[in-house]
Amino acid sequence: MRLSLNLIGRCIISCVFVFLTQFALSIVPRFFAAYSLLIQLPLSALLLLVLLVTGRVCRRFLGVYISAPAFVFFNVLFIWVVYIVILRKVISPLMGIVLNGEVVMLIIGLYSILSSDPGFVTNRSSCSDNQSENSISEVEVHFEIGSFSSRRARYCKSCKAYVKGFDHHCPAFGNCIGQRNHVLFMALLVGFVITEASYVMDSFKFGSKFQILVETGQETSLSENLVISTMLFCLLQVLWQVVFLAWHIYCVCVNIRTDEWINWKKYPEFQIIVPTQPGLSSDRRRFRNPYNKGVLCNLKDFLASEE
Repeated sequence: MRLSLNLIGRCIISCVFVFLTQFALSIVPRFFAAYSLLIQLPLSALLLLVLLVTGRVCRRFLGVYISAPAFVFFNVLFIWVVYIVILRKVISPLMGIVLNGEVVMLIIGLYSILSSDPGFVTNRSSCSDNQSENSISEVEVHFEIGSFSSRRARYCKSCKAYVKGFDHHCPAFGNCIGQRNHVLFMALLVGFVITEASYVMDSFKFGSKFQILVETGQETSLSENLVISTMLFCLLQVLWQVVFLAWHIYCVCVNIRTDEWINWKKYPEFQIIVPTQPGLSSDRRRFRNPYNKGVLCNLKDFLASEE
């Protein structure tokens, strides 16, 4: 009961923080209307950074916590409402059907990945935090157990469990990304990029029709400010998500996980011992990827990873 109330409270705080964030962003086109979008974009990014720091301060000193998945969901919902109430009137029915379908698929995808099993190793889920600090010798023991090592199971400190094919823990989606939901994660990431890009294009059409983007400096209404601010917000999301997506596509093509790339020195199979010159105390370790079997084979393995 207490857990449910705590979750509801965090969701309510997340909803309030989304409203504060979006209406704070509407200040940028309201007071900087005389400037182009190229100026308003970094100003919006700076304001988001300030809001992020403010949220961390509230969490640290006031004990106010938000739910990251709820924050993502309510942002999607807010932008959808702005579209339905304001943008829909000037967008063609076909584009409306496309955008509404994209948003519905995003919401379904968010629920699916939040409730999905990333590939938890149940007999290892009860391991303590002390066991999560994998030393080289500890990992070697795991690799002697064939069935466990073949799954590339790694320990997630957030979930306090071993996950097969562990890539990373995603706070925004509230779950680990592992063998059984990696494909869903990639599909959802692509869906976010496409949906946000569609919204940016529709907002640009709205701004062009009402001369908001052409006649800089003119007085704008709250609804027009919300359209421009949400467009800037989505554009910022697209910029970093495209880089994030490109990174994960690269990892899929070379068959490596984010955790393995960052922490390769923890895992012996990614190391080659290079003898040093006589007189030096220790050998050097170099990175190698034993799982890379070529792009086509790697893609095949990735698409079959949920089995």
